[in-house]
Amino acid sequence: MAGKQEWPIVPATVRAMAQEDYDKVYKLWKSIKGFGIRSMDDSKEGVARFLRRNPTTSMVAEADGELVGAILCGHDGRRGCFYHVCVREDYRQQGIGKAMAVSAMRALQEEHINKVCLIAFKKNEVGNCFWKSVGWTFREDLNYYDFVLNDANITTFQ
Repeated sequence: MAGKQEWPIVPATVRAMAQEDYDKVYKLWKSIKGFGIRSMDDSKEGVARFLRRNPTTSMVAEADGELVGAILCGHDGRRGCFYHVCVREDYRQQGIGKAMAVSAMRALQEEHINKVCLIAFKKNEVGNCFWKSVGWTFREDLNYYDFVLNDANITTFQ
């Protein structure tokens, strides 16, 4: 398709994330410059709770015997949402992010979810370029709001 970036595919295995992957996923998150980690939601207990609720839709990518990508993906029965999509810097532009996103979207479709969304920080140039290159639509017709229910759930940026 015109305007979409084609990436070569690296030999990587994409599979559903398991609770046992947490330590490696957390280490990956900590290695990504500009990545925001929430003290409660992204704790071992928070991610375990998320995976129990969404056991088939979050993905990890492994290459060369290492975990090199991760995506938290869940749904509310109506719409899916991607959180914390990341690929280790030295493995980017090799099709891993796209492969994880496609795997997560297929898992959502199997659960009869027909739409998926994500939020990317405006300053996340790498992520925003990626999502546009693989055909996601940037929405200018809405505003995003949130309301903090627990001030102890602090975000720190790497």
